[in-house]
Amino acid sequence: MTSLKNKKIGLAMTGSHCTLSNILPQVEKLKEAGAELFPIFSETVQSVDTRFGPASQWQNRMAAISGKQPWQTIVEVEPIGPQKLLDLLLIAPCTGNTMAKLAGGIVDAVVLMAAKAQLRNQKPVLLFVSTNDGLGLNAKNLALLMNTKHIYLVPFGQDDPQEKPNSLVSNPDLILPAAAAALQGRQLQPVIICYKK
Repeated sequence: MTSLKNKKIGLAMTGSHCTLSNILPQVEKLKEAGAELFPIFSETVQSVDTRFGPASQWQNRMAAISGKQPWQTIVEVEPIGPQKLLDLLLIAPCTGNTMAKLAGGIVDAVVLMAAKAQLRNQKPVLLFVSTNDGLGLNAKNLALLMNTKHIYLVPFGQDDPQEKPNSLVSNPDLILPAAAAALQGRQLQPVIICYKK
C-alpha cells in the first residue's frame, strides 16, 4: 500500500454534492495510508442541504474520519501560507465554478484562499474535477490549470457522454495514487481516462 506517513493533506470540499459520498471512502484510504487530514469546507458544503444529504452530515462524517472540525473561513485557512501547514492540498470535488475562479486568480472564498496559500509555498494542489461543463465553457479553464505549475489532477473522463457530453468527473479510486504522485511532483498518467461508474 502507498504510504503517506506524516504527510499533512488539506482536503477542501466544494459544492458538487452528488460526488461527496464517493469521495469520503477515498479520504479514509488517505488516512489509512498515514496522512494527517485537515478538512476545509466551502461555504456551500458547510451550509446547503441537498437531496444528497444535509450539510451537517458531511461535517460530521469528515470530523469522524479526520479527527478535526473543518476549517470554514478565509481567516482559518490563510495561515496555510505563512505557517506552511500542508504538504498537499486536495480539492475534492472541484466544481467548475472553483476551477474558473482558480484559473482567473479570484480569491473570494475559503477554498480559493486555501489554494492561493498553498501555491504561495510552491507546494502541490491536486484537483478532483467534477463539473457539467468541463468540455463546455470551462474547457479553457481546465486547460489553463493543467498547464499551471504545482497544480495536478486526479485523472478524469466523461461520466455520461450520451446524456451530459460536456460533463467531466475524476475517478475517486485514483485519489490516493494521484496524491502520492503529486507529492513527488508528478502528474499521474494517463490524465484523461475512459470513465467507468
